[in-house]
Amino acid sequence: MGKFSRAPKEGLAASKKNAARLGAHIVFADESGFLLIPHVAKTWAPVGQTPVIHHRYRRDKISVISGVSVSSQRQRLGLFYQLYFQNIGQEEVCEFLRHLLRHLRGPVIVLLDNSRTHHGEPLDDLLRKHPRLRIEHFPSYAPELNPDEGVWSQSKSDLANGRPDDIEELVHDLIRSIDRIRQSPTKLRGCILQSDLPPFLR
Repeated sequence: MGKFSRAPKEGLAASKKNAARLGAHIVFADESGFLLIPHVAKTWAPVGQTPVIHHRYRRDKISVISGVSVSSQRQRLGLFYQLYFQNIGQEEVCEFLRHLLRHLRGPVIVLLDNSRTHHGEPLDDLLRKHPRLRIEHFPSYAPELNPDEGVWSQSKSDLANGRPDDIEELVHDLIRSIDRIRQSPTKLRGCILQSDLPPFLR
C-alpha cells in the first residue's frame, strides 16, 4: 500500500534507485503564496531617480501548490500546479495528489517537506486508497534540497515590481509565469540542477 517515509539527504539517492526499480515518477512538491502587495526587487534606474511603485494596500493572496516531476526511465520533466484563494491545508494537498495520479501512470513517489500540512488522516486515507502512491519527506529545514523551490524563485523574480490591480490580474500574471516554466525543459532542468540534491539527471 501507499505509505509515508522520511528521506534524509543521504537517502534521496536511494529514492531515485527505488523510483527506477519501480518505474515510478518522482515529484518534488511544495507550496507558496503570492500577494497583491508588490514583491519589490532591485532594478535599473537613472542615477538619482529611485523607482517608486504605487499600489493599494490589500492583503489578498493566492496560494499555490506545485510539483516538478521526473519520469524514471526517460527522465522527462514536467510541472503540475493548482491555485487556491485560501490557505493550503491537508485537503488541498490531497486534491493535488489526486491530480498527479490522474496525469501520471504507474507508481508515483512524492517528496514533500515535513510540515503538518503533509501529515494527517486525510493523507493516510488517500494512501490507503491508492497503493501506487508513496510520500517521502525531506529533512526539516532543508528547502535547498527541493527543486520546486526553483519554481517559486523564478516566478517571484518574474513578477517582481509588478502592480496587479486586483486578484484576477494576479492570477493571470501568475499562471502566465508558471506556464512559461512548465513549457521550458531548460527552466525545469535548472530547478533540479540548482538544488542540493544528489545527482538526479543524467
